[in-house]
Amino acid sequence: MRIFIEEQRFTQNWLIVLLGSSAIFPIIMVTNAFFKNKIELLEYISIISTILIAIGIIFLFKLKTRIDDIGIHYQFFPFHLKRKTILWKTIKQAKTRKYNALSEYGGWGLKGTWLWKRKNGIAINVKGNIGIQLILVNGEKILIGTQKKHEANSVIANYLR
Repeated sequence: MRIFIEEQRFTQNWLIVLLGSSAIFPIIMVTNAFFKNKIELLEYISIISTILIAIGIIFLFKLKTRIDDIGIHYQFFPFHLKRKTILWKTIKQAKTRKYNALSEYGGWGLKGTWLWKRKNGIAINVKGNIGIQLILVNGEKILIGTQKKHEANSVIANYLR
């Protein structure tokens, strides 16, 4: 029995720089207001904390993928509190493929759900441009991002025989 396990987070350098630089202006403005006595210490701490927490939340997001003899399991925390399982008997086709997150799904994260309807199906991804493309027996399409293309292909081929 072969098992594939992968865990991914939003740790891209460009994202860290973007989030950090977007926090600088509001922090400078609030700090300036504090030193000019326009806001109190407690208000200052509350605003700075809110900015830092809002930016830091992205680093809580985690995509876990597992492929085993039961099927393909995924969990995109905090959206999925429990692991979702797609049984092998419900999978018509599974393979890794290159994709464009922006043009096909509108970006990274959880896309194609009730909030973001997409003709390409559901995408759950946090980085990169390689995903495990699933086509289910009912016609539904699901793409799960991966950074381990060859390992995923190997395990998928083992179970799809």
